[in-house]
Amino acid sequence: MYRRFILAAVLGLAYAFSTATPAYQLAPPQPAPKTQQQPVPTAHDDRLIESGSYVNRAGLTVHRPAHTVSGNAPTGATAQCRDGGYSFSQHHRGTCSHHGGVARWL
Repeated sequence: MYRRFILAAVLGLAYAFSTATPAYQLAPPQPAPKTQQQPVPTAHDDRLIESGSYVNRAGLTVHRPAHTVSGNAPTGATAQCRDGGYSFSQHHRGTCSHHGGVARWL
């Protein structure tokens, strides 16, 4: 008796799911985003590529190490890191610590 009940319930659920209309519609495929071209650097172009800042041990907000479009040292940079980025650190300790260390002080 119970076997028939369970079999009927399973078959009823299987039928219900096989004829049910999905509650969602798949979105049509989106075209691939257009790639942005990097700005053409000029000899004096020291715009920073990366953004962001941190609070140093003195409580001051300092720009995170960043690369420039031209590769030239930006205004306010105090060191160049080994990965080519420029640091704005106000203390020697920890400068470029996540960028391979200091390549040279400015």
